[in-house]
Amino acid sequence: MGIVLKQSFRNTLIIYLAFMLGGINVIVLYPSILQSDFYGLVTFLLSASNIITPLAALGVQFTIIKFFSSYQTKKEKDQFLSSVILLPLLIALPLGFFWDYAHTWIMSTINENNKSIENYTLSIYIIAVCCAYFELFYSWTKVQMNTVFGNLMKELWNRLAIMLLLVFVYFNIISKEEYIFWLTVTYVLRVIIMMIYAFYVYLPKFYFKVPYNFLEIIKYSLFIILAGSASAIILDIDKVMIPGKETFQTAAYYTVAVFIGSFIEAPSRAMAQILQPLTSKSLNEADTYEVENLYKKSSINLFLVGGLFFLLINCSVQELFKLMPEKGYAGGELVVLMISLAKLYVMLMGSNGAIIVNSKFYRITLPLGIGSALAVYYLNKLFYFQLEFGTNGLALATLITWFIFNTIKIIFVQQKFKMHPFSKETWQLMGVLIVLFLTFYFWNFSFPIIEVYNFDISPAFNLVAKAILVTIAYLFITIKLGISSQVNDLLKKYIKL
Repeated sequence: MGIVLKQSFRNTLIIYLAFMLGGINVIVLYPSILQSDFYGLVTFLLSASNIITPLAALGVQFTIIKFFSSYQTKKEKDQFLSSVILLPLLIALPLGFFWDYAHTWIMSTINENNKSIENYTLSIYIIAVCCAYFELFYSWTKVQMNTVFGNLMKELWNRLAIMLLLVFVYFNIISKEEYIFWLTVTYVLRVIIMMIYAFYVYLPKFYFKVPYNFLEIIKYSLFIILAGSASAIILDIDKVMIPGKETFQTAAYYTVAVFIGSFIEAPSRAMAQILQPLTSKSLNEADTYEVENLYKKSSINLFLVGGLFFLLINCSVQELFKLMPEKGYAGGELVVLMISLAKLYVMLMGSNGAIIVNSKFYRITLPLGIGSALAVYYLNKLFYFQLEFGTNGLALATLITWFIFNTIKIIFVQQKFKMHPFSKETWQLMGVLIVLFLTFYFWNFSFPIIEVYNFDISPAFNLVAKAILVTIAYLFITIKLGISSQVNDLLKKYIKL
């Protein structure tokens, strides 16, 4: 776990820095500069592109990780990379050719009040293709055990670019409409930079000859097309469906709540960057002991770190909403709770997804991916459109879908590999989380009203004070219980208990 913890630590710092910048963008800049209507429009564009991205990528980002370490010679590896770099074009080119039909279909699903999207749908296609090729080149560096730069580009680049563009809008350097054009440009620049870096890390000799197992590669790519993207697709389906019933404003409110609830997943995203190639390598070498070791350690470590942020977010979310400039964003506490619960369960699974995707049982990912997408779609229809649960219904549909299909994945790995991620520390930590959540969720400090420029900032003091108290209590209990030896060894260098 040495290389895992080292690169995961760096990636976690990058991702949390990115989340903080994203938080400023989502909670402060977007609502005050673009306002909720136009922000909801941008959300729709990005969510729609996220749904298309895995289809455009054709699963190549997973194919690279799966097969690269199985080749023995540089020539074989170069033939492999020379072939897969062209695979996304099999989807991207026909999709671009028929985009007029896609545009017509998109507009047919939109509520009459949201027709302003009509001039911007081409950005959906461009961003999707750029993201597909970005993931390809990111995997190109992952198999060289080089994840930090790609993670920097994936997590920080867009958020910094968005912040800069929003500042330009604020000072009237560009208009709101031009903002979408320049946002699309940033995605194009990002994939170009990532391509240059990938070739710097490993520049193959390009061959026009396909590898000996090319048919197996194609078959794997087709089956794996939704793997690893299912969770993102589930959330983006929610955001894409909202404008079919309500205004873009509602999509903006829901997006903010989802962002806050998703904050806890940063360690999972960071660790996954290095866990994927390591798990693939161990499976290719039939080292089941190391696979199980990675599985259990990643599970408890992610659950431990994610648990802390789950408490910090949910025990302070009411105060956070009070600080937002537009009061329409308040009332999303249940959305935050349900999304963060779903994310925490995913973190508890550790390297489960990497095991399935990189094993001979990868075919199961296709029915699971399709099943989860259909499940959340029809549950959204039920809870949001028919039962009128509002955006709470969308979050509930997401939570139910994630719980069912991720439980299936845990059972599947248990049956096929005779291993699971749980230990006695898992149940101890679960008990700690329940007790601390019930202790701090319904209780707040009683600070007097403190106004600055007619704005009450007392919720900020409440938020910070509760966060300090929750963190101290959580770290003290988990260190004393010895939940994770790796985390204990790291913390005891700085904390004496």
